[in-house]
Amino acid sequence: MSDIAAVRAALADAAAGLERLYGDEGTLATIVRAGRLLADTFVAGGRAYSCGNGGSMCDAMHFAEELTGRFRDDRPGYAALAISDAGHLSCVGNDYGYDQVFARFLEAHGRAGDVLLAISTSGTSKNVLAAAAVAQRIGVRVIALTGHPGTPLTELADIAIVTPAGRYADRVQELHIKVIHILIELVERHLAPGNYGAAR
Repeated sequence: MSDIAAVRAALADAAAGLERLYGDEGTLATIVRAGRLLADTFVAGGRAYSCGNGGSMCDAMHFAEELTGRFRDDRPGYAALAISDAGHLSCVGNDYGYDQVFARFLEAHGRAGDVLLAISTSGTSKNVLAAAAVAQRIGVRVIALTGHPGTPLTELADIAIVTPAGRYADRVQELHIKVIHILIELVERHLAPGNYGAAR
């Protein structure tokens, strides 16, 4: 296969995953529910946390910074934090094990009424599962973002968004960032409708 053909094949594969998501009414409705939960959390004075490993940690950080900073147009910042502090991760990883790095943070900072965006392409990441379990115990609601149905993470979630992207993590992550952007837009449409042409 030539390099150009490989590029086209990759884009076609990515487009097919997006098309499957576009046509999946159940998953679209789940995304809407998650957006509403996030907006309601902020209205009630709660905070959104996010976590994941590797590329999913980058997505978790992207999610938080778009909420605290700026997505498209100006509006107030929303209380969001990715569990990504290197000092915390290395301390807890050393003292308690890497499986506890996200859970321990939530134990320290999470409060009933907050929400956790738990990202795992496989739905089986042990540290993400531990965080989701702690979240449920302390009254933090869990939005799972994964690429496979029927996983331990979807079982722990209040809302489970499963993107139909295929067997490889890179395709799953490509849809995850689209879902993340849509969630942020849904939050803004509820909390800053003037940014979308609606009267406040």
